[in-house]
This record gives sequence, C-alpha cells and structure tokens, in this order.
Amino acid sequence: MAMELATKLVELEKRTAQHRELLLTEEAAKTALVMPFIQALGYDVFNPAEVVPEFTADVGIKKGEKVDYALVIDGRLSILIECKPSSIELDLKHASQLFRYFATTEARVAILTNGVVYQFYSDTEQPNKMDEKPFFVFSMDGIRRTDPAILERFAKSSFDIDLIIAEAGRLKLQSQLRIELEKEFAHPSEDFVRMMMARLYNGRANAAMKEQYHAALTSSIATLIRDRVNERLTSALNVANPAPDIIEEGASDDMSDGAGIITTEDEIAGFRIVQAIAARHVDPERVVIRDSKSYCAILLDDNNRKSLARLHFNSPTTRYVGTFLGKVETRHPVAALTDIYRLEDAIVARLRELDGMPPP
Repeated sequence: MAMELATKLVELEKRTAQHRELLLTEEAAKTALVMPFIQALGYDVFNPAEVVPEFTADVGIKKGEKVDYALVIDGRLSILIECKPSSIELDLKHASQLFRYFATTEARVAILTNGVVYQFYSDTEQPNKMDEKPFFVFSMDGIRRTDPAILERFAKSSFDIDLIIAEAGRLKLQSQLRIELEKEFAHPSEDFVRMMMARLYNGRANAAMKEQYHAALTSSIATLIRDRVNERLTSALNVANPAPDIIEEGASDDMSDGAGIITTEDEIAGFRIVQAIAARHVDPERVVIRDSKSYCAILLDDNNRKSLARLHFNSPTTRYVGTFLGKVETRHPVAALTDIYRLEDAIVARLRELDGMPPP
C-alpha cells in the first residue's frame, strides 16, 4: 500500500505543480486537488455515505455552518476536512468550523487544507478540544520520504484511530522540533553561536569574533547536512543497485566504479518523476536508478541495455534529460524538475520499445 500511495502522491504532486496557479477558488481546489487526495487514501469520493460533502452537524453548530467533507469509516464519523483556495496560506483563523465540529462530533482527526498543504489536527492536549497546532503537516510542494508511511495510517484500509492518537503527540513534538531546528540551522541564534564558541574558544569574544563564528557555523551546518544526505543516498543506492557483470556496449567505464560518485537530491527527485510516469504501464519497482560520474542512468529491470532515460545534472548552469529511441539519445534542456513531465510521451514510447508492448 505504501508504494502504491507514494506513486499516487507523485502524480498529485505533478497535478499540483501544473494547476495550482489556476485554482483560485475553494471549489476549484476541492475538485482538482483535495478529492483526488481523498481518493488516493482509498475512500470512495462518489459514495456520499463514505465521503460526505458539505457536512452539517445536528447540534451545537451555528445555523448554516458546515465542513467541506466528513469521512465515515465503518459507519463512524472519523475525519473532518475543511478546504480553502490554493492561493491563500493556511492560518488558524481558517479552522473555526473545525474547532466547533470537533467539540460536538465523534471525529478525532481534522484536516485543514488548501489542496497543497494539509494540516492534521487532533486533541492531544485536551480531550474533545482540537489542538491549536497540527500534529502533522504534509505539503505537495515537497513530499518527504517519510510522508507516504505516515499518510498510510489515514487510509481507509488501515485507519486505526487509537494508533493515530497514540502517535499524534510524538509526531507533533517531532514536527515542532524540526521547525525550530530548521530555523536554527538556517539562521543560528545568538545563544547557539555563544554555546558553540564556549566549546571552541577560551578567550573573550568581541563582535567581530561572533560574526566570524556565525558565518562559519552556518556554512558548517549546510556542509554537514549535505554530506550526510549524500553518504546515505550513495550507500542505499549501492546496496539496492549493485554494479552488474555485463556492461552495455559503449557505456562509460565509470558506470562500474562508484568512487567519488554523489547522487544529489535533484537526481533522486528526477528519478521518482520518471518512475511515476512508468508506473502507469509497468511495476514501478522495475524502474531503478544507477548513478555514474558522467550522468545518472534510469534503467528498466536494472539492465544497462535497457536505458529508459538519463539525467545530466552535473553542470551548474544547464541540465538535460536524455530520452532514447533505439540507441540514439536525445537531450532535452530542463529548467525545473517538473519539466520532466513534458517528456512523458518519449519516456512511455521508450518503455514500450524496451518491454515489447504493442503501440497504443
């Protein structure tokens, strides 16, 4: 389920990137983004007994006030969803209906969303009173590796409110700590700089010394994070995709040598997009990534003779994605990762060629 959900999320990420600027009304965001998200979690959006639109409670609510969607699982009201236009940033003031409905219904999970950002709330601080801060935030602008596993807990097939509530407090604390750490790492506070200086410098610090430490600390944090990420990515890729015994004729020799190869986050993201495109036609696990010093190869069946695409992302100024017809590679310049979606026809044609599929 997690892999299937991850693939669906990548598709929704594509749709969000393509259409978010056009979705200026709440109804547009609901139809184009929120309903497909609900559907990706396994709910039947066409069954009004399961996905209740314009939900109104019988008691305790202002007349005429309603919540955009209520999800009913096994006959029990479980999740409330309030939607806003994609053009606005979510704020707690947008959740007034959710606060009131949370207190008067049996729902224990509430979601505030603009179709791009999804904020998940519960009552971790006081029973039957919705918290003012979400315990989990998910954004279509930047799907994290851990998001599909967390979102799977809210899927119809695996929904367990007791497990969700038990985890909500930990997720909330983890989320808040992450926010504070990101702030600290991006712009180290005076307290943090002072703490690090105390460990490394015994003399009396003047303003110039503090400024020097602040700059060095900011740079060191960025370098440390980048190096740790690259180490883990490279290690994981080497384990998942060991070098084969047979090398494609004409392939660069550096494909068999992992020394000095660093797979970047953009290359991973580009691979995921190609994998999502291919997933409509084949098992996505058949599509693998293999990095080299010259380019990042995306292969079918982990076979060097079955190049599906190549990511030429090493240049600091210009990046290309290579598609294939036979043994001929055509390089396409890409300004943003989402430009890869424009190459879908070429990627699918190559997939059909490699897998012996009949023409569409």
